[in-house]
Amino acid sequence: MEQDLREMFKKEKEEQKFVMNKGHEVRFLNKLNSEIPKDKKFNKFWLSMAASIVVLLSVGFGWLFFVDNDNIKTTIVEKVPNDKEETEFTFGDLSPDLKKVENYYVANINIELAKLEVSPDTKDLIDSFMEQLNNLNLEYKTLNLELKELGPNDQTITALIENLQLRLQLLQKLKKKLNELKLSKNGQINENSI
Repeated sequence: MEQDLREMFKKEKEEQKFVMNKGHEVRFLNKLNSEIPKDKKFNKFWLSMAASIVVLLSVGFGWLFFVDNDNIKTTIVEKVPNDKEETEFTFGDLSPDLKKVENYYVANINIELAKLEVSPDTKDLIDSFMEQLNNLNLEYKTLNLELKELGPNDQTITALIENLQLRLQLLQKLKKKLNELKLSKNGQINENSI
């Protein structure tokens, strides 16, 4: 009874002939065709809508640029090179950190200047402070020239920063004086009204 399993399977395979059922191939092809997606038809409505929008935009821009140009006046501004701009040397040329310091003080100085309220009563006081501020500004420009000619050194950089600090302190002092003057006038008005 010893039989080789391989031989036994081989014999069985030869004895049975496998035949496809009738119509099996046709059913398979029908099923396959039903499962394959069909080509989608392209919706021409959206294409025509997009084309009409492009045409309308083109006509609109054409009308703006070609029809309405009679009312527009063209002004040509020419920049005249200024020798001061080319020779000015700032902290930003040395280091970004020094540029930040300079920008900080200049911004605060400009803010304080913008906050000043000038009236006929305070005009003389403001003018005297502005004269001092102008002198500090001229000194700052001189220090910048020195920085450019001699190169960066600690003394010049420190003097420039102190100059910026002095200008800011001067404006803060002016603001305090104006507040004191305003309060003293309000105090006199209140005393006179009582």
